[in-house]
Amino acid sequence: MSYEQQRELIFQRVQDFPGDGFGALALDVFRFQAAHNELYARYISLLNVDIQRVTATSDIPFLPISFFKNYAVKTGHWQEQAVFTSSGTTGETTSRHYVRDLDFYKKNTVHGFRQFYGDPAKYLVLALLPSYLERTGSSLVVMAGHFIQLSRHPQSGFFLQNFDPLIQILRNPKSEIRNRKTLLLGVSFALLDLAERYPVDLQHVIIMETGGMKGRRREMTRTELHESLKTAFHTPAIHSEYGMTELLSQAYSAGEGKFSPAPTLRAFTREITDPLTLQATGKTGILNLIDLANFDTCSFIATDDLGRVWPDGSFEVLGRADNSDVRGCNLMV
Repeated sequence: MSYEQQRELIFQRVQDFPGDGFGALALDVFRFQAAHNELYARYISLLNVDIQRVTATSDIPFLPISFFKNYAVKTGHWQEQAVFTSSGTTGETTSRHYVRDLDFYKKNTVHGFRQFYGDPAKYLVLALLPSYLERTGSSLVVMAGHFIQLSRHPQSGFFLQNFDPLIQILRNPKSEIRNRKTLLLGVSFALLDLAERYPVDLQHVIIMETGGMKGRRREMTRTELHESLKTAFHTPAIHSEYGMTELLSQAYSAGEGKFSPAPTLRAFTREITDPLTLQATGKTGILNLIDLANFDTCSFIATDDLGRVWPDGSFEVLGRADNSDVRGCNLMV
């Protein structure tokens, strides 16, 4: 079977994937990528992994996420429609995720969101993402822009640090937020700025933070962040979105600190001192992720995030591992 035929079969199976049979599909994606992703194949070879002996997801090698900073990670040879890039400080090497099919990415974000919140087209979508809008290549901006387009509501849109238009919508008693589901999606520092300048009762709004202070404010724990926002906005919970440049799927938290992954995403933890060994659920380790939506790049990613995974598949993110840029396998150097 040719590369294109294999890709088409996997593409059809990943679209609208319900979550059942994840392991079997992950193994098929692994074999596909081991055969057609030159970078991943070399990494597997240097680890002395026999592809034929990989019979469970626990046997699959995970590619260090840092490879996205230094290589074009692609399965097969194709021309990208977009390149997602990570944010970074001046002089820092940023990750680049080459996207073959931008429409598939958009459809997959809707599929994941719908599992937990329903159809984004039925929401008034308010995106407070100044740091992301101020640069190019943000996958989050593409996702938010797609949700805004789907909502087809004149008040849906992006907002920078001029909060006046946003606060008019939030405070106006005749606004649609009183009778339509509303999502306020914001980067953490901007939500804090809004909370300090315009504390307002938003208990009828889903407030969802995307994490990160981007150097604009002091770093704080997620618990501390959520407590500040809940107090200012008089809401019982702050929701969270977990995503990254290197993933085409997302996970969501309704406020209890546990993220539920989209059907195409699964989390595992690996030993802190042995990056090639997975560990039992419930133990703190470094997160490994399988994202089936990454079938055109690499679906098996060893992240730099500390976390815990629970038996129901949910996971917690506890922070970043120390010296993440130098940790991991150096075989490709």
